Amino acid sequence: MAVSLRIPTALRKLAGGNESLALEADTVAQLVDALGDAHPQLAEQLVDDAGKVRRFVNLFVNDEDIRFLDDLDTELQDGDEVSIVPAIAGGH
Repeated sequence: MAVSLRIPTALRKLAGGNESLALEADTVAQLVDALGDAHPQLAEQLVDDAGKVRRFVNLFVNDEDIRFLDDLDTELQDGDEVSIVPAIAGGH
């Protein structure tokens, strides 16, 4: 099923300058695998060597953080939108 992956500006250079990508996946894990095939440097920014989502990266499926769903096992439906949101630190 086709899923749209939204890429933040800071990571677009690793995705050929694309703002979004259409990928085929049934779960977020499969989406990351498909991304790894198409844009391996971008996929490396999302997950560590153990295959876990990096601490400073948030992945959202239709505005829901996957950490509060089924993490990488979160199921995707045709037309879902997955967003990469880098964590922001700072302030007082």
